[in-house]
Amino acid sequence: MKPYSVDLRKKIVTLYQRKEGSIRQLAKRFQVSPDFVRRLLKQERETGSITPKPYSRGSKARLNATHHAVLKQLIAADNEATLQQLAVRLQEKTQVQVSPSTISRTLTKLGMLRAKKGLRKAKPIAALRLKNA
Repeated sequence: MKPYSVDLRKKIVTLYQRKEGSIRQLAKRFQVSPDFVRRLLKQERETGSITPKPYSRGSKARLNATHHAVLKQLIAADNEATLQQLAVRLQEKTQVQVSPSTISRTLTKLGMLRAKKGLRKAKPIAALRLKNA
């Protein structure tokens, strides 16, 4: 989602300073949330600037290229390991604790699909209905 334009921000701050509307009235008028107006006014009061803050891109990835290589080795050694087992083994080798979800996202990012051996093809729904009928 793109940040609101500086022009819109200026209009909101200017109208509020002229007392031409409350926070809720301005939010409704410009179709933004009251929290946006509050944060904008607070930012203007504290920093003197109404420009959008730079995007911080979330938290830094916990696993780097070295961890990816170790993870590939772990999978090569035991392709039947669960995500939880891989997380524990990765922690034992690298002292980096991550969740099974992180392991799953990393494997997807690396293009590694985890197909378990021994999984059978699902039975057709029609065959299941006949047995239960």
